[in-house]
Amino acid sequence: MDSRNDVTRLLADWSGGQTEALDELIPLVYTELHRIARRTWAGQAPGQTIQPTVLIHEAYLKLAAHPEKNFQNRAHFFAVAALAMRQVLVNHAEARLAGKRGSGNRPVPLEEADAAGNKDAREVLALHEALKRLEAFDPRKARVVELRYFGGLDINETAEALNISPITVTRDWTAARAWLARELGS
Repeated sequence: MDSRNDVTRLLADWSGGQTEALDELIPLVYTELHRIARRTWAGQAPGQTIQPTVLIHEAYLKLAAHPEKNFQNRAHFFAVAALAMRQVLVNHAEARLAGKRGSGNRPVPLEEADAAGNKDAREVLALHEALKRLEAFDPRKARVVELRYFGGLDINETAEALNISPITVTRDWTAARAWLARELGS
């Protein structure tokens, strides 16, 4: 059986309550999740403080604690992993900005502030908010952006995860990027 089928079978076993399936699953998906995390991290602005390995481990903890472990297949699992990575990046950005506003730390002179890191955190949060607005009227386009940007999936992987054609993903990706550019003013 190939790796894709093994992943789907192990996800079904894990969903069915066989916790030992997770021990077999992790080595099969870790490399792919790390590749996705590296692509997601590479798309961030310079000064990003969350490294790919930290991103993958935080996302993994979210996945392992996920109350509904009924992943339909490999593609569905990686789609949920992309959502977990988005949540990790958003939480990290919120915490970073909260830390800059005080949170019990000593005041830092303006010239020492990490302007690039703050800008990146604000960009992640602005994108997150814009995606919520996009999702209100076109959920599929929002999912395409989430999978491509936060999940680092390519066109074919996104198509598989959403069970749509690659050409539909390409059209949605193009339209969503144009809409987001207008929304974000860049």
